[in-house]
Amino acid sequence: MRRFDMRLPAIVHVENSSEVQTETQNVSARGVFFYLDRTVEPGTRIDVTLTFPPHITLTDAVRVRFTARVLRVEHPLPSSRIGIAALIEDYQFLRSNGSPDFLSALQKEWKAAN
Repeated sequence: MRRFDMRLPAIVHVENSSEVQTETQNVSARGVFFYLDRTVEPGTRIDVTLTFPPHITLTDAVRVRFTARVLRVEHPLPSSRIGIAALIEDYQFLRSNGSPDFLSALQKEWKAAN
């Protein structure tokens, strides 16, 4: 599975917690990695909204919301950000006026991976 080093704005909602704004470190058709300022237990379901900017979509920004399950939590040094690796389980496009080619390719890769 190809993993893309992409710094994308993300909003993460953890069960029974408030939303947190962060940035992805990498994204693939099946998963995402980002940092949070709090720990999350492996197995926890999260909702993530990513924004693909115009320089990637070659048109308007495209937002994708997905449900994911935390697979791995990386605790580096105390008081450092905590790395979260999550498996994408379901997704939906929140805005459909992006480039049809970009959306088709993204949707095809995500469907093939699941």
